[in-house]
Amino acid sequence: MSERNIQANELDLNEILQVRRDKLAALCESGNDPFLKTKYDAENTSAEIKADYEGFEGKTVSLAGRIISRRIMGKASFVGFRDGEGDIQLYVRRDDVGEEDYAAFKKWDIGDIIGISGFVFKTQTGEISVHAKHIELLAKSLLPLPEKFHGLKDTDTRYRQRYVDLIVNPEVRDTFIKRSQILREIRAYLDGKGFLEVDTPILVPLEIGASARPFKTHHNTLDMDMYLRIETELYLKRLIVGGMNKVYEVGRIFRNEGMDPKHNPEFTTVELYQAFTDFHGMMDLVEEMNTMLAEKICGSKKITYQGKEIDMGHWKRLTMIEAVKKYSGADYYSWNSDEEARECAKALKVEIPENATKGTVLAELFDAFVEENLIQPTFIYDYPVEISPLAKKKPEDPMFTERFEYFINATEFGNAFSELNDPIDQKERFEKQVAAKKAADPNCNSEVDYDYVTALEYGMPPTGGLGFGVDRLVMLLTDSASIRDVLLFPTMKPLDGDKKVSKEVPASAEATQAAPEVEEKIDFSNVQIEPLFQDQVDFDTFSKSDFRAVKVKECEAVKKSKKLLKFVLDDGTGVDRVILSGIHEYYEPEELVGKTCIAITNLPPRAMMGIDSCGMLISAVHHENGEEKLHLLMVDPHIPAGAKLY
Repeated sequence: MSERNIQANELDLNEILQVRRDKLAALCESGNDPFLKTKYDAENTSAEIKADYEGFEGKTVSLAGRIISRRIMGKASFVGFRDGEGDIQLYVRRDDVGEEDYAAFKKWDIGDIIGISGFVFKTQTGEISVHAKHIELLAKSLLPLPEKFHGLKDTDTRYRQRYVDLIVNPEVRDTFIKRSQILREIRAYLDGKGFLEVDTPILVPLEIGASARPFKTHHNTLDMDMYLRIETELYLKRLIVGGMNKVYEVGRIFRNEGMDPKHNPEFTTVELYQAFTDFHGMMDLVEEMNTMLAEKICGSKKITYQGKEIDMGHWKRLTMIEAVKKYSGADYYSWNSDEEARECAKALKVEIPENATKGTVLAELFDAFVEENLIQPTFIYDYPVEISPLAKKKPEDPMFTERFEYFINATEFGNAFSELNDPIDQKERFEKQVAAKKAADPNCNSEVDYDYVTALEYGMPPTGGLGFGVDRLVMLLTDSASIRDVLLFPTMKPLDGDKKVSKEVPASAEATQAAPEVEEKIDFSNVQIEPLFQDQVDFDTFSKSDFRAVKVKECEAVKKSKKLLKFVLDDGTGVDRVILSGIHEYYEPEELVGKTCIAITNLPPRAMMGIDSCGMLISAVHHENGEEKLHLLMVDPHIPAGAKLY
């Protein structure tokens, strides 16, 4: 957009904002301040009228909602009206509502909230409408809605201003209605099975030894550090010890970790525990509940997710050993030692810890080769004991545990155990887990939850436990590509521009786009640049590197890597290109989706964490006060994917 157009848009917007405030001032001066209205008796909704026209035809109704469009035609007007249930057309005529009210109505704006009563009829074109007999302004909209009412399309703005998103994108509202329905059906299912819903602490006194990193805070009165919970498991199992044999919690969980289309720092889980059953009982429950949810929410056992048909009524069951052999060719039973297992991983170009055991190698091969193939609902069970500190060992093979995870569309959806109830074994595993964590990070505050061990010493019956993520389930059942599409207010990094927005007149979505940019002052005085290469190369050598513009379609953190981000790129060929880049220290994945970057595309594939990286993204690196700084090279989004750099 040219500078002239930006200035014109800014002027237009400022005029619109001022006009709306002038209208409000005039209303207040005349004693008609809409913000003094406290209630309106809306006895009907647009949805129920349209669903039962025959029953409502000719009858008086009252509704409250928002003006989304209007056509003023002298003595009569048509209004596009939206309430909490949907849209309906209003017919407003001067002779019916009165000359004074009609004159006031003509000054109202799109976005204003109104109350209306009248009778139901059909227009000559057959559209169900309400013929207004009374109208009144209930609240004034001081900011304009996105123009043309075809929706707010910019995803970043949609997530930041969900209130606007919900107004102008009805399908978004439908997603969150379905989310509520899903939670209601889960609760009804578990309640029907005799489970009791409970609440456990969100603030906990210690950082347990699990791998997730918690958020830390401080309790002033008690003068002690506390942590936001990373799970609900240990408190729920204390209740099993206490004799509450079937319990569940729909709980908010907090993990101070990376963000990508499948992860948010705060999210919702369902955890449930049942005494006197095992992980097979949990497996049956998962299959039954998810089949039910597909039928209730989507109307069929077969659903579509991102173009793929998924049969929620048919579940496969494989051990981890069977799955790894099927998709990688590696046979756990052929390894006679940890060393042989490590050699196998090396041959398959999978990075593993230096002292990895057979069980650890098996898990790494699973991550590298299996998960991406699990599109249809699949249970993977019998996990190595090394990665299952809370699961009961298999009696016939103590190197493995009675644990499963289930996968749909190459994504893990839930985790279940035959719960470990041996306090001596549990204490040993906790202590090993904490020792390993402190060895990796000497500054961590991880502790053993000895109170939980004490609880087990009082005796916990054989128990099956299950935990699954609600947000991913909602994504699946609403065909949503990102976790942020199913969170009303996803965690977002504040915009720098947010600090510069006027406090007196907040910016709308349109205003934000039209506001003039303030030039940032950048201090380069402490920058150190690496010496330039002295060796010269000829043009033919340089030309062998194929530099291309690429569009970031997806970006996510690589499992078990603190540095790597996995990019799925559009390089103009029509075939997705995957490149891994060690820049997670500098960027969160969500920041990079949609960006246009530069990549070298003709490098040979390089295996990293079991993933072939096909190329290299270009970044600018310098040092500042002895610290390395990095900026991924991002260019004009008008440059098409695949454009070659010369």
